[in-house]
Parts: sequence; C-alpha cells; structure tokens
Amino acid sequence: MSAKSQAASIRPKAAVEADPRWARVLARDRSADGKFWYSVATTGVYCRPSCPSRTANPRNVGLHGSLAEAKATGFRPCKRCNPDGSSADVENAAIVAKACRLIEQSEEVLSLTSLAKVANLSTCYFHRLFKGVTGLTPKDYAEAHQASRVRDGLARGHSVTEAMYDAGFNSSGRFYEKSRNMLGMTPTQYRAGGANEYIRFAVGQSSLGAILVASSDKGVASILIGDDPDELVRDLQDRFPKARLVGGDKEYESMVARVVSFVEAPGIGLNLPLDVRGTAFQRRVWQALQDIPVGQTSSYSEIARRIGAPKSVRAVASACAANHIAVAIPCHRVVRNDGALSGYAWGVERKRELVAREATLA
Repeated sequence: MSAKSQAASIRPKAAVEADPRWARVLARDRSADGKFWYSVATTGVYCRPSCPSRTANPRNVGLHGSLAEAKATGFRPCKRCNPDGSSADVENAAIVAKACRLIEQSEEVLSLTSLAKVANLSTCYFHRLFKGVTGLTPKDYAEAHQASRVRDGLARGHSVTEAMYDAGFNSSGRFYEKSRNMLGMTPTQYRAGGANEYIRFAVGQSSLGAILVASSDKGVASILIGDDPDELVRDLQDRFPKARLVGGDKEYESMVARVVSFVEAPGIGLNLPLDVRGTAFQRRVWQALQDIPVGQTSSYSEIARRIGAPKSVRAVASACAANHIAVAIPCHRVVRNDGALSGYAWGVERKRELVAREATLA
C-alpha cells in the first residue's frame, strides 16, 4: 500500500475522537461488532470494535463502515479478534443454542459434564458461558424444559404417570418432590385445570391506572394494569378459570402497595417472589428481561442474541407479549432496534411513561 493511500485512510485525531463509533471502540462494545471496523496504521491491522488489544492512538486510527472498506486499506486482519470471522458472541450463542437443542431433544436430563464435552469446553467455562447467554444455568434450563413437557402432557389429558415419564423423570419420588414448584400446584390439580388452587389478589390505584397483583403459594403470578379494576379481575378469572380467587385480604394489600410504589418511584427497586409459568423459551426471555437494569432498554434482537437464539426475534417479541407479570418482569424495557417504542400489553402510553420515569435514574 502506498504511503499516500495509507495516509488517506487515517482520519485526523480530533475527527476520530468526535466520532461516536470511537467511544464504542474504547468500551470494546461487542454489540458494535459487525456494524463497523477500525484499522491501525502503526500495526498495519484492522479489527472489530470489541478487540481486546491495547487501545490505539486515535491519530493512527481509521474507522470503516464495512468489512470490504477495512480490507481495502491493505492491512491484515487482527489475529486476536479475527475481524473476518464470526464474533465471539455469535460463536458463543451458537454453542449455547446447540446445547439447548440437545437438552430439549434428550429423553433424559443430560449432565453438565456431558454437555460440556459435546461443546468441547471445560465444565466450569461451559457453565459460565451458558448462564451468561441464557440467564439460566444448564440445570435450570433443563428443569424449565422438563416443567414445560409435564405441563404439555397434563394439558393433553395424559395421566400424571405418563406425563412424568414422558418428561424424563425416572423416579416418582423425585417427580413429586419437584412437581409443586414446577407447576405451582399438585400434578392432579394442574391436570384438572388448576381446580382448588388458591390465588390471592388485591387491586390498587396508581398514576398509570388500576394495578391488580395476584399470587399463588409460590409467588406473584400476575400483575395487571388497566383503567377498569373490574375488568382486571375478570382478566384474572380468565387466566385462572378453575382456581379459587381470594380478594379483600388487608394483609395482601401491602403487596400491591409495593408494586404501586415502584411504578411511582422506580428508584426504590422491586424484588418479589415470582410464580413464573411459561415454556422454557419464554422463561429464558423473561429472565433476560429481568437482567435489564432500571433506566436502560434493550432491543428484541439484543434479547434474542443474549439468550442464544439470534434468529428468534419474533419469538422473543411473542414471549414479551405473553408476559402477565408487568413491571416485575419488565417487558416495557424492550424497544425496537431504532429505539422506538413498540406494542405493550397494557398500552404504549404506559410503556412510554414507565421508560421515561426510569430513564431519569440512568
């Protein structure tokens, strides 16, 4: 490469420092990988934004909007960050996605050792990687999938024993030991549509409207927001058609007060025991939502990448829409890729207000 063309690829120091992309290079922002590249004249290499190499002098840096543009500098690809190949996040997501498929397709619960061996990783590193991508440990993910299989079997009318063995349980004692936490009730009650399950609930008022909070013995199972308290109660009845709804409990009203207080002043935080009922995929999404800090937002595609399913953006959006525990599972913190607000089960205006209130804490 001629000295003239090399000099042309390097921008003045001030221009580079003023470019918002440079801040992402300084932060080694993995989410910027694939969106732009940068080259360093003194080392003769080009890199991805997350490259772990020592930070270059911006006077020697060129920023490039495409891989082809970076290659056109005539520099060689960095050996540390491999800018021509897949990013570490993409490769890690693929490893975890493969492990998830193995867990879902296996007739029995796979051990951590066997999963790590398939991934060709140490058990400690694989465990850390899996949890970092999905928000769940391999064991938690397997148990969530088992619970989903049990619920599906019971919902299709299978006997408790059939559902137990179909889900991979080899011991009835172990199954019944876990079944209440898994289903929120006994298997027989679940098969009967939740008959005789007790759901306590109360309704409070906030600046965003009426808020209904309902709990099973395991934890909060629903937080609903709306204009009409009676309509929220009817919605709760539709969600638990055979359960026994118990309202008017003065002691339980303190639970509603905690939720209302968080809505009005999100800085106080909200940490509630939850009774999360959903498929294994939905639980992964909902766990990722709970990991979004107050005052921040994330896109549907970012959540999909985080749980190891980068192509499942629509499924992530569907899981957000299926969330019945408002604010405690903060689906209001998920926005479109361009930062615009999208649909919200309890109204886009409420979503906008929640995001605005939390943004003041960032």
